[in-house]
Amino acid sequence: MERSLVLVKPDGVQRGLIGEVIARLERRGLRLVGAKFMQVSRLLAEEHYAIHKGKPFYDGLIAYITSAPVMAMVWEGPKAVACIRQTMGATRPGEAAPGTIRHDFALEVGRNLTHASDSPENGEKESALWFDKDEIVSWRRDVDRWIFEE
Repeated sequence: MERSLVLVKPDGVQRGLIGEVIARLERRGLRLVGAKFMQVSRLLAEEHYAIHKGKPFYDGLIAYITSAPVMAMVWEGPKAVACIRQTMGATRPGEAAPGTIRHDFALEVGRNLTHASDSPENGEKESALWFDKDEIVSWRRDVDRWIFEE
C-alpha cells in the first residue's frame, strides 16, 4: 500500500476546489488517512522545496505556497502515487489530459492547484515532513474489499 502527500495549494483553496480534489480521489478509490487545513510556514516551505533552491523560480515558489492556507492530505492505496498523479494531470495544465483536475481547472503552471508526491519514496518522506505519526490514521473502509485486491 503506497502513500502520497497531496496539497491543495493556495490557488485551489482560494478557488474553493478542496472538495473537488477530495471527491475525485475518493471516487478513484483512494483512502484518506491524514488531513489538515494549515498556513505553511516559511521553514516548512523551504524544507519541502529544498530540491529547487538556487533555481530562478525558487523565491516565487516559497512566496506562493506561504501566501494563503493549503489543504494538506495523505492518501493511500495500491499504486497511489501514480493514480493520484494521473488524476491531477500533467504539471503544466496545458499538457494535462482532459478530465484531470489541472486540465479542468487550471491554465498556468504557477497556478496548477495541487501537489502530489512523485514517487513512493517521496510519498513517505513528504508525508512524514508534513504530518506527525499521530496525525495519520490507519483504518479500513467496509468498501475496501471491493476496491483493493488482497
